[in-house]
Amino acid sequence: MNSKLDNVLNFHQTALSLSTARQEILSSNIANADTPNFKAKDIDFSGVLRDALSSSSRTSEMRTTSPMHITPGSGNIVNSQTLYRVPQQPSADGNTVDMDTERTRFAENSLKYDASLTFINAQIRNLLSAIQER
Repeated sequence: MNSKLDNVLNFHQTALSLSTARQEILSSNIANADTPNFKAKDIDFSGVLRDALSSSSRTSEMRTTSPMHITPGSGNIVNSQTLYRVPQQPSADGNTVDMDTERTRFAENSLKYDASLTFINAQIRNLLSAIQER
């Protein structure tokens, strides 16, 4: 039963974690909009989510013979798949941040985060309702 519950909630937990990481990347881009030679970064959310879900299913099946074999938090999938954005219009100072693009993606990511929260809350409410009904 626990594995079924984990499967139901794992997708949204992973999506929330990735949305948080992406929000940090996008806010860093916005904060460095006036920094010369700063290169805007982003992640391919759906690709990273797919990789994170497949790697978490593989990690749960791993067995170790020593606690030194696998360290928690090794192989941060977001940092390994961070991409530099190609600028739409070149800047004289080498900065690739386009504020309109960054604001749009920041708002879109916020909406996706809120949607994931709404879905996970609905799933928990459904589980609680199923538990409480007699």
